[in-house]
Amino acid sequence: MITRLLQSLYDWTMDKAKHRHAQGWLAFFAFVESSFFPIPPHPLLGLMCLAEPKKAIRFAAICTVFSVLGGMAGYAIGHFLYEAIGEWLIGVLGLSEAFPKAACYLRENDWQAIVIAGTTPVPFKLLTITAGFISMNFGTFVLASIAGRGMVFMAVGVLFQVFGAPIKAFIDKYLAWLTGLFVVLLIGGFVLIAQVGHGDGKADPSDVCANVTSLDQL
Repeated sequence: MITRLLQSLYDWTMDKAKHRHAQGWLAFFAFVESSFFPIPPHPLLGLMCLAEPKKAIRFAAICTVFSVLGGMAGYAIGHFLYEAIGEWLIGVLGLSEAFPKAACYLRENDWQAIVIAGTTPVPFKLLTITAGFISMNFGTFVLASIAGRGMVFMAVGVLFQVFGAPIKAFIDKYLAWLTGLFVVLLIGGFVLIAQVGHGDGKADPSDVCANVTSLDQL
């Protein structure tokens, strides 16, 4: 019953992924996810690549470009509108405790932190807003965002472009298992963020920075 329902939902979503406005939706979700929206564009990108493997690299490029543009919007929020919007947004997303640690990590690692965030479950929006808040060099931020986001999205595009049909057959066969794995990974990324700060929230900033050595600790 559950498998049949899941298959129906999959078929319905696949049909939407082939909709004439699907590329516009992909661009929209890639943009907003990098600055304030909690849901990543990866599922839609994957479905669109499944539906039309020959256009996979094109879809990945759209995702990369608009994700970077969205990251620039997140940077602007952190740099110009942190008190007006950024602080509230960070709170709504449940990243308030992660924010000071992200600032420490970003100051210490600069562009490497952006590249890593672009390819891991750590919410990219956390680092884009933080980068603006600490006034990270904007050119460096943009180049690092292109590298990080480009690696993950273009890898998906190339894989589907080259192995589209076999990958689609594999996913069709093991849909239930793969969906469960994706949900676990997605939830895991947010749980990782939720585990930030096991103290009373009043630790000295220098201690916070001293204890942050990788994004796994955000």
